[in-house]
Amino acid sequence: MYIILGIMLGLLTPYLIRVIIGPSVWDRLLGMNLIMSKTILIIILFASIFETTFLLDFAIIYALSGFIGTIFLALFLSRRDLQKVRKGKK
Repeated sequence: MYIILGIMLGLLTPYLIRVIIGPSVWDRLLGMNLIMSKTILIIILFASIFETTFLLDFAIIYALSGFIGTIFLALFLSRRDLQKVRKGKK
């Protein structure tokens, strides 16, 4: 289990690089989604290693808040891009 946990933590590095130097905002948003999903898997691994069920509650809450945040951020960015296009046509 500890080896799998180390691999998961190692896989966070390329996603973090994508968030920092992503060429567009959408690439950064995708990188954040990947980091959130790996973090949820790491929390679930911790819950199984230490045999605690309350960590699973944290994983569920983190997943739901991350999903809602991603939806709102994507909606905001798409509306902002749409307003830029409309202003350019006028």
